[in-house]
Order: sequence, then C-alpha cells, then structure tokens
Amino acid sequence: MTKINFAEEMRWRGMLHDMMPGTEEELNKGMAHGYIGFDPTADSLHVGHLMQVMTLIHFQRAGHKPFALVGGATGMVGDPSGKNAERNLLNEEVLRHNVDCIHTQLEKFLDFNAGANSAEMVNNYDWFKSFSFLDFIRDVGKHITVNYMMAKDSVKKRLEGETGMSFTEFSYQLVQGYDFYYLWKHHGIKIQMGGSDQWGNIVTGTELIRRKDSGVAFALTTNLIKKSDGTKFGKTESGAVWLDPKKTSPYKFYQFWLNASDEDTKNWIRIFTLKAKDEIELLEVEHAQAPHLRTLQKALASDITARVHGQAELDKAIEASNILFGNATADAFAALDEETFLDIFDGVPQFQLSKTILEQGIAVIDLLAEQTQVFPSKGEARKMLQGGGVSINKNKVDDMNAVIDASMLINNKYLIAQKGKKNYYLIIAG
Repeated sequence: MTKINFAEEMRWRGMLHDMMPGTEEELNKGMAHGYIGFDPTADSLHVGHLMQVMTLIHFQRAGHKPFALVGGATGMVGDPSGKNAERNLLNEEVLRHNVDCIHTQLEKFLDFNAGANSAEMVNNYDWFKSFSFLDFIRDVGKHITVNYMMAKDSVKKRLEGETGMSFTEFSYQLVQGYDFYYLWKHHGIKIQMGGSDQWGNIVTGTELIRRKDSGVAFALTTNLIKKSDGTKFGKTESGAVWLDPKKTSPYKFYQFWLNASDEDTKNWIRIFTLKAKDEIELLEVEHAQAPHLRTLQKALASDITARVHGQAELDKAIEASNILFGNATADAFAALDEETFLDIFDGVPQFQLSKTILEQGIAVIDLLAEQTQVFPSKGEARKMLQGGGVSINKNKVDDMNAVIDASMLINNKYLIAQKGKKNYYLIIAG
C-alpha cells in the first residue's frame, strides 16, 4: 500500500488551513502522535464535528497515531473561540454521559485496535480533577503572560463586545494549553490539530511546552466550512444535523447531504469521504453530463450515511427517498417503520381527520376540499381530477365519484394525497 502523505492529502482535499513551520517535516519523520479536542457539550457529535473526525481518520491512514481528547474538564469552563456569549456550564454527571456517547460514535470512524497506531481517547478531567487552583496558577499560569493571552483574537473580540468575558473563559486557553503540555509530556504528542478558530489556543500550548520544558511541538489547522449560500453548515430549519439517529434520523441525515448544492458538494465530497482524487474527478465528469441525476450528491450522501449509520440504514434511507419520488405503491409506504414514514413527510402540510368519516366512506372531492384543505374549493378539486392530477396513496384518481374509505389507510392511519407531481399532503385519521 502506498504511504499517504498526510499534509498533501489534507491539501488536495481542501482541508488544510495553516501549519506551524516544521510541522510537515515532523510528520515526514515517521509515526507522529497528534490530537484533536472535542467539546462534550452534548451527548452526540453533529456534522459540524466531521471535519475534525475526518482529519483524525486521514492522520491514522497516513500511519500516524490519533488521539481524540474529550474535554470533560474544559467542558466545565467553555471555549470562548468564535462565541459571542458565555455558554451554560455542565455538571460532572452530564459531562461523563456525554463523553461516553462521543467515544461510542468515534469508534465508528477510528480504529482503536490497529497496533502501534491505534486510536486512543483521553479525557482531560483525568489530569485536572486533582489539580488544585493554587498549583495550576503556580505551575502553569506563571509561564504565560496576560499580554500574550490578551493578544489572541478570540479574547480581543469578546473584550471589545458588549458582554465582556469572565475570568472562567479567559482562563480557557491556559487550560487547553496545559492539555497539550500534558499530552506532550505523557503521551509523546507533538501535534495538535483543530479548526482555524482554534489557532490561538493551540499555539498557547506549543508556547507553554517551550517555556515550561524547552520542548518543541507543532500546530495544524483546518478550514472552517461555510455553505455557498451563506447559511451555516450543519444547520437546517429543524436545527443541527446530529450523528445520533435518535436526534437526526438516518433518512433526514441522508437527505441533508442529498440536498446539498452542486458547489458545496464539490467541496464536501473531498472533505467527508475517503474517495480517491481520480474517483472524485470521474464522478464530477459524470455529474456534469447529467446534473439532474445528482450523481455527486448521491455518492456523498451514500458514503457518509453508511459510515455513520451503517449500510442497512443507508439502504432504508435510499428506499424511502425512492418511494417518495418514484412510482411506489401504498404497500411500499406500509413497509416503512413509522419514524421513517413521518420523516419523509416532515414539512408536508398535514390534516387531521376523524376515522369515523372514512369508515363510512367519503367522496374524494369532499375529502380534498371540505374535510381537508388540499384544494381551496370543490371546483378546483374537480378541475384537477379531470386533468388527471390527483393521486391518493400514489394511485391516480380519475373517477370524479370515487369514494375513499378506511380500507385505503396506510398502516390503518394515513392517507397520502398528491396534487400534481410535487405537492404532497398527509391526512392522518384518528
């Protein structure tokens, strides 16, 4: 197997933002130990963390040893980088639960049983829990000046803002700097990686290592991801896109990537998949020949959904997507679990209807224009029916006098009304 050059891999994928001088030379010497910190403010990672997860994957694939630091201690403080206001602090029990959940998720991406370069996870609570405040300011604080800390952009922006900055947050870069020092000293870690907004915190660590023990350490940062339309990456109308299927279903997760713009997908397929450069370029050619087939989006969505949720959940997500936009039958909808079924129709207009009405049977025009507001009037419903533009449960209705009854309910509860090709309505009988 050809040895992967980590820095080069990060460059062509558009992930690399900056490196301290000497970092690439250090990486080329042999197996390097490097880490990235993850803030355990929730019990799941979200897609905003995936850039850093992918960085660790590439680091390990290049023959280096990746460490994931989960900040059980720093989570109690809160990183001010990129924040306009101080975050809520979490208690020890919640943080411990969050740390355990994140570890489980990272096991899907990193190999924790790969011999010499096995991934490891560390928790800074382990070395901070018995570190007294007086010991910290004596052994760590004396090495970094206030002038040095004040010069950091993350500090300056907050001090110039209306809310200011608490001493708790001001101390964060010292705490993170000590993490790097501790890992350098006890785990031989010479490289810390992170988003470009972490540069100040990372170099505080390299400076502490230099001043405290005359040691040498390095920094590497990745680009922050921005969407081409200016909206925040990883956010949807319903909130963040999580890796935990209980927070974001595999279907919604798949749809997030599938709905990406062409411009974003060209960047994201390099960042969030392990596909080789020539394979991606072939996909780009194929996509350019028939953009409406969304070849790039499907390749991206399939790759990352399988990695996060497994092949079986990916297959279900693709099937659900095809059901909605293909020539599916009511039986195909009935075969879906209720969560996926409802996810498909998330955001679609929904109407409640008494099941008694359906048990008695109701004329299709009355159903669509009186009992629900699929059509604003019977006249419009009649006109669309005559034009062949109405379907119930994906079956075209061309009989003006058709009667809809309870036997047609999907899973004894749902009717899917369709007006034209793209307008769906969910009728829920209860």
